[in-house]
Amino acid sequence: MAMGFFGLALFLLLAFDSDQGSPSSASASSSPSALDVEVTYGTVLKLMHEKTKVRLHSHDVPYGTGSGQQSVTGFPNVDDSNSYWVVRPTPDTSAKQGDTIPNGAIIRLQHMRTRKWLHSHLHASPISGNLEVSCFGGESESDTGDYWRLIIEGSGKTWKQDQRIRLQHVDTGGYLHSHNKKYTRIAGGQQEVCGLREKRADNVWLAAEGVYLPITESS
Repeated sequence: MAMGFFGLALFLLLAFDSDQGSPSSASASSSPSALDVEVTYGTVLKLMHEKTKVRLHSHDVPYGTGSGQQSVTGFPNVDDSNSYWVVRPTPDTSAKQGDTIPNGAIIRLQHMRTRKWLHSHLHASPISGNLEVSCFGGESESDTGDYWRLIIEGSGKTWKQDQRIRLQHVDTGGYLHSHNKKYTRIAGGQQEVCGLREKRADNVWLAAEGVYLPITESS
């Protein structure tokens, strides 16, 4: 597992976001200094559902109902490369790689392996019938269905690794949510991830494993 993580980190440092310049350093969530690590734009991370401990996950498997788009699930194992997401700003802002992310910011999450965006809409989710959460689009294809509002629980002003957060979908108002109901077909043993319009204790997430980019200093 350790070798796999450092391989990922090396790949990111050498190749990821080469159009924006390579980051000068990175820190893993396993580091003793993980507390109060800022989540910045360009960070690659896993999101852990606080209540059930699964990681937000996607893979190149479409839903058999609803939109038919790429499915999103909660994955029970920590060591899986399909659970990494890149934190991105929306295209209409001046935010750039290495900037801190304030409470209330509108962000996008790009699935690292397939390059599609975490997305939601009014289709019904397969198990619970709530709002479907999918992956959609690509590098040059993104719309407001990919926009999520960052809500930090407590008094935090910028997103840090040890903070409890919610992600509220801008278009539908649904909170990113999971529960312990599992798929038997499209992703056997994995949990449903959906959008829920109700603010509840079980739509809280935490930044977990990842490569956290340092804050870019203003010149």
